[in-house]
Amino acid sequence: MKTMKLLLAGVAAAVLALSSAQAADLIIGSATEPSAIDPQFSRTGNNQNIAQSVFDRLVQTDATINMEPALAVSWANTDPLTWQVKLREGVTFHDGNPLTAEDVIFSLNRAKEIPNSPAPFSGNVAAIDSMKAIDNLTVEFKTKKPTPDFMEQIGFVYIVEKKVAEGASIEDFNSGKAAVGTGAYKFKSWTPGDNLVLTRNDAFWGKKQDFDNVTVKFISNDASRVAALRSGAVDLIDAVPPGDVKTIEGISDLKVFSIASSRLIYLALDSVRDNSPFVTDKDGGALDKNPLKDVKVRQALSELVNRQLIIDRLLDGSAEAAGQLVPNGVAGNDPSIEAPTFNTEEAKKLLTEAGYADGFGITIHTSNDRFPGDAEVAQALGQMFARGGLKVNGVVAQPYNIYTKGASAGEFSAFIFSLGNSTPTSATGLRNLLMTANKDAGTGSFNRTKYTNPAFDDAMRAATAEFDTEKRVEMLQKATGMVFADVPVIPLYWQKVHWAGKANLTYVANMTEDTTATLAGIAK
Repeated sequence: MKTMKLLLAGVAAAVLALSSAQAADLIIGSATEPSAIDPQFSRTGNNQNIAQSVFDRLVQTDATINMEPALAVSWANTDPLTWQVKLREGVTFHDGNPLTAEDVIFSLNRAKEIPNSPAPFSGNVAAIDSMKAIDNLTVEFKTKKPTPDFMEQIGFVYIVEKKVAEGASIEDFNSGKAAVGTGAYKFKSWTPGDNLVLTRNDAFWGKKQDFDNVTVKFISNDASRVAALRSGAVDLIDAVPPGDVKTIEGISDLKVFSIASSRLIYLALDSVRDNSPFVTDKDGGALDKNPLKDVKVRQALSELVNRQLIIDRLLDGSAEAAGQLVPNGVAGNDPSIEAPTFNTEEAKKLLTEAGYADGFGITIHTSNDRFPGDAEVAQALGQMFARGGLKVNGVVAQPYNIYTKGASAGEFSAFIFSLGNSTPTSATGLRNLLMTANKDAGTGSFNRTKYTNPAFDDAMRAATAEFDTEKRVEMLQKATGMVFADVPVIPLYWQKVHWAGKANLTYVANMTEDTTATLAGIAK
């Protein structure tokens, strides 16, 4: 009898183990949370992390930003203004309806006009002149002008179901009513400030996911996020603080996943307005003119920044000093452009030449939960500027969801932001960040300071119309040199990013810094 009980107990244990293996769940501790579930509302990373699990795009990228087919399986330009895109067969939305060319056309039209978007997709679709469905799985596009990187533009817009999304409000997406995609996971619920829950889509066209259920817990505090992983309250975390990497690597049942990213951390400068809201004289009074309009002042501020000190002291070496938009390895990077040299004396000389020998007053704004060390970096910049003779009136740090609205509304004078380059070349990033803001032309979507440089705009238009790949890259490099010599933003560094999880998990560390359930798996 005793033997029989032991045998039955062993069978029960085996059944439980099998059941557990078949019904694996994943809990992710995320540093940020989305501002909306509508995948087209904002291109910011906090929104895209969720969008990538629930919705799909025409193309996707691998860990090193090489473009791959997704909902589109092939594309070709039949003449300089005409493209045909073939869609994947057998793809269905979460409600069972098939993906069609009409859904793609609707989605790309919809992306033009999303109300109150802080980072719209309008630039991605601006090149489109017309679209028509050749058949259920073929879309023909006409572009307004030759657009060699057309698929880099439209390919990264999320596709929604016309039947569900037409007329839907942002609340309809947030409640789940309209959150119907073709992605690997289905939306189940979102409790703002707490968590988001997804369930596996067993009809997904791609690789079957390892997890039946995924819960994303929003834990903005770095120490709390790391503690949640160490205690077992979560299985995987993102935005691991650089100072915690070695500690986590030393814990036997945890592991770290790292990669050098293409995200540029930069200081944006209000160089357009005659009067800037947070620039003053040294006594806090108004100035007759905005010193940030002078390129010598902008150059001086850049030379006051000791990038390597920030990297070594605040980021534990988890970054690379930057002097342009994209790092080496991304097409469009100009290897001849080095990070500006830290030189206080030269900076003071430039300030004197610009008529500000005694400096001026400035306030630095930043997020405090967008990327590791964002608030600390702002404090360091304040100290460096003060040593150069400026009066730093304050360093203001805010939660990202609040901060990004102020930055987009032009409320700041000098503010830290970031841009993650998610396409194979620098073209999209340059177009969105530094070209003159023009909604109809699809330029300057992220140009929060309204910087304008007609010569750079012309250089970019020429580069992005060039079909010869080698020539186009050379022209992007030339445009890069031109615009960064004018210092519209001060490049600081490219991040090295880290995720950490339980030892029985895998995670695909990626240059685009995506934290999404689709990149996680169970170690075989």
